Amino acid sequence: MDEGYIKFNCSWESSEPPTPSLVDDINSWRNKLYALGLIGMYPDGIGFGNISKRTSNGFVISGTSTGRFEKTDNSHYAIVTGYDTVNNTLNCRGPVMASSESLTHAAIYENDHETNVVIHIHNLELWKRYLNQFPTTAAAIPYGTPEMASEIDRLFKETNVVARKVIIMAGHQEGIIVW
Repeated sequence: MDEGYIKFNCSWESSEPPTPSLVDDINSWRNKLYALGLIGMYPDGIGFGNISKRTSNGFVISGTSTGRFEKTDNSHYAIVTGYDTVNNTLNCRGPVMASSESLTHAAIYENDHETNVVIHIHNLELWKRYLNQFPTTAAAIPYGTPEMASEIDRLFKETNVVARKVIIMAGHQEGIIVW
């Protein structure tokens, strides 16, 4: 199982956390999603789920391996300052490295300039119910990869994903993205 692992080349600058004012709103939602079991950690120690918010020059996203924390604060977030989905690279800074799903969030922000927040949750019941009912990625596409970013691009071109604002990740069991 390769869940929870970063699959892109990350240039991470360890730095001070984003200011609380930058993350307080999404962190409040993140902690509520944790309480509902939609963000968290599996018994095998693999974390799941993440949340991000567009900024003036990139986006702020929950850090990798933060699903294990019941409560988070600004020290659990990274700022994505650049990315290249074709070359599978991401630049970020903060006290933690950006989430393994950062390229997926980037693809949504690129495709929908109205989007300000992206949430990735896990829920098996909802995933099974809405698989192929809502815009759904191809089952062969792994999470957190350039292929997933391309698949997001495809869904924006070929489906009503802009109106629905939800993607079911067929190749990432339980994975659902909303914005």
